[in-house]
Amino acid sequence: MFTGIVDDIGVVERVEQTAAGRELRIASRYEGLSLGESVAINGACLTVREHGERWFSVAAVSTTLERTTIGEWKPGYRVNLERAMRLGDRLGGHLVQGHVDDVATVIRVGRLGDALLIDLRLPNELVPLMVPHGSVAVDGVSLTVNALPEPGILQLSIIEFTARHTTLASLVAGDRVHVEADMLGKYVRQLVAPYQLSS
Repeated sequence: MFTGIVDDIGVVERVEQTAAGRELRIASRYEGLSLGESVAINGACLTVREHGERWFSVAAVSTTLERTTIGEWKPGYRVNLERAMRLGDRLGGHLVQGHVDDVATVIRVGRLGDALLIDLRLPNELVPLMVPHGSVAVDGVSLTVNALPEPGILQLSIIEFTARHTTLASLVAGDRVHVEADMLGKYVRQLVAPYQLSS
């Protein structure tokens, strides 16, 4: 379980196909990693396979590659990192599972005063899970839904601190990002689905 509060920006150093899947070596400032621990990489929960001084490796299997952009990552690609939360940690963001629901596409990036506005085109199945001023994780960052300006469009308003401490400020139109909808919304939708009238 994660909070969506990014605590490091890593850089993909090496990518190779192995028996474990698409294996990535990531440069990071993390110390004290354990084999088998979970790290959210752009919001996708992956398992530490090896680690050394200022680096660790993970592997993404085919099902993960189908649901994420990890198959597109090359050496030099920058990623948001977060280690799993401990019981008793402050929950500064929201509950994030590290299970990417789908990939959205950046359609606009602009500024409004001191805020960086990013508009995303969402896959249809995620649209009902977005609530104005509700929570969403984008590339592993806990964010607030700023607005839903058009059908299927999610608008984010990025504050200066988040822009400096994540990779979101480097997004441009056409980029693809991981989206994890709010966990509570997903459970509510699943629970009420049998009782909804078909249209």
